[in-house]
Amino acid sequence: MDLDRLKHRAMHIHGLYDELNRRERGRVWTRSEFMLGFMGDVGDLAKLVMAEEGARENPGGRASLEHELADCLWSVLVLAHLHNVDLEHAFDRTMTELDKKINACLTQNAPAP
Repeated sequence: MDLDRLKHRAMHIHGLYDELNRRERGRVWTRSEFMLGFMGDVGDLAKLVMAEEGARENPGGRASLEHELADCLWSVLVLAHLHNVDLEHAFDRTMTELDKKINACLTQNAPAP
């Protein structure tokens, strides 16, 4: 699945949540509230990664880890949209910067020929 399709699906689900929240609470989440929800998901993900490593119990098994990773990806896609970030461009730019920085460190620490 390509990034555009992921973004489209993420925003569709976000729209459904907005509709549900309007109906049940009379309002939608703010960007800050959405970010706080994401932070909770990251905490859940951390526990599931620990469980995957055998440091915690995970009654949900591997499916729980997969679900939470997908949920966190959804949140990142929605946050990028809400903040008008071209995630594909930002990702490419950031990976290029990291590639250069890491390779510079590796070159400086390389043994002399």
